[in-house]
Amino acid sequence: MSTDVTAKNPAPAPPGGSRTGEADGLLRLLLDGMRQNMRQYGMLIALGVIVALFAVWSGGDLLLPRNVSNLVLQNSYILILAIGMMIVIIAGHIDLSVGSVTAFTGGVAAVLMVQHDIPWPLAVVLCLAIGAVAGAAQGFLIAYAGMPSFIVTLAGMLVFRGLTEVFLKGQTLGPFPESLQKIANGFLPEVGPNTNYHNLTVLLGIVLIGFVLWQEVRDRKRQQQYSLDVLPAKLFAVKLTALTAVVVIFTLLLASYKGAPVVLLILAGLLVGFGYLMRNAIVGRHVYAIGGNLPAAKLSGVKDKKVTFLVFLNMGMLAALAGLVFAARFNAASPKAGLNFELEAIAASFIGGASMSGGVGTVLGAIIGGLVLGVLNNGMNLVGIGTDWQQVIKGLVLLAAVGFDVWNKRKVGS
Repeated sequence: MSTDVTAKNPAPAPPGGSRTGEADGLLRLLLDGMRQNMRQYGMLIALGVIVALFAVWSGGDLLLPRNVSNLVLQNSYILILAIGMMIVIIAGHIDLSVGSVTAFTGGVAAVLMVQHDIPWPLAVVLCLAIGAVAGAAQGFLIAYAGMPSFIVTLAGMLVFRGLTEVFLKGQTLGPFPESLQKIANGFLPEVGPNTNYHNLTVLLGIVLIGFVLWQEVRDRKRQQQYSLDVLPAKLFAVKLTALTAVVVIFTLLLASYKGAPVVLLILAGLLVGFGYLMRNAIVGRHVYAIGGNLPAAKLSGVKDKKVTFLVFLNMGMLAALAGLVFAARFNAASPKAGLNFELEAIAASFIGGASMSGGVGTVLGAIIGGLVLGVLNNGMNLVGIGTDWQQVIKGLVLLAAVGFDVWNKRKVGS
C-alpha cells in the first residue's frame, strides 16, 4: 500500500518568508481593527482628509494659528450642543428644541444682567437652572407621559422661540459684562518668561499628551485582562506616536497666537467628564442599554424612564450653557439666535458616529463630527464658496454619514 508523503512534507519557506508572513499578519490585524472600529476610524480619516484638502486649497490659511483659534471659538457652542445631542441620540431619542432653548436662555441672561443688573455669576447659575428645568419638563413628558420625543421637542422648539420673543420684546439686547465676554472670547493669561510661545498653553499641551498616553495604555491593559484583541505592540506604538504628533501640532498652533481659548477648557472638561460618565458610570451604560435594546434593558432592571428623564434634563442644561457662550461671544442676545443650531448638533452627532436606531456613539465622536462641520464651514469660507453651495455640501456630508451607518448595519447583518 502506498502513501502520499507530499502532504506531510510541505515545501520549505523561502528566505525571508517569516518576515513577510509577520508583516502580512500585522496588516491583517490592522485591517481587522479598522473594520471593527469603522465608525471611529472613518470619522477620523474624514476629518484628516478635509483638513488636508482645505489647507492646500486655501494656501495654508486654514492652519494659520489665528484661524485655528477662531475655529475653536466659532464652533464652541455647537460642540457643547453636540455632546448633549449625542447622548440623546444614543438613548434612542431626538431633541429639536435645543436651538430655541439656546436663544431663550441667552435672552433671559440679557434681561437679568443688562436690565436688572444681576451679577453675572448668579445670572449664569439661574440660566443653567432654567435650561435644566426646560429639559426636565420635556423629559417628563417623554419618559413618564409616553409622548414621542420628536413631537415634544418640536413643540418645545416653538414654545421657547416664542418665549424668547416675549422676553426680548423682539429686540436685540446687550452688552454683557466684560468678565462674561472673556469666557466666550478670552484666552488664558500669559505667565513665565518670553519664549515666543504661550507658556501656559504649552504646559497644558504636555499635560494633555501625558493624559492621552496614560488613557491609551490603561485601556490596552484592560482589554488584555479580559482577553480582548488588541493592536500589536508596533502598531500600538505608531498609534501613540500619531496621537502625540496631533496634540503637539495643535498645541503649538494655539501657543503661537494668543494661547488656548478659555472656552476650550470648558469643552475639555465636558469631554472628559461626559466621556468618563458614558464609558465607566452605571448611568452611561444604562443610556446605551435603553437605546440599543429597550425591552432587554427593562428586563435587566434598567430604570428607563428615569434615565430618559435625566438625559433630557442634561440636554437642557447644556443648551443653556451653549446659549450663554453664544450670547457672550456676540455680546448681545437676539430673538433670532440659535436658528438651525439643532440641525447642526444633530448633523455633528450622526457624522461623529451616532446611529439612527440608538445605542451607538461616543462623546469624542460628537466633538469630531462638530469639527468636521466646523472645518467645512471655515474652509469653504476661506476658498470663497458661496453659502448656497455650502448648504448643499453639508447636506451631502450628512447624507453620506447616515448612508454609511445603514450600509454598515446591513454588512454586519449579512
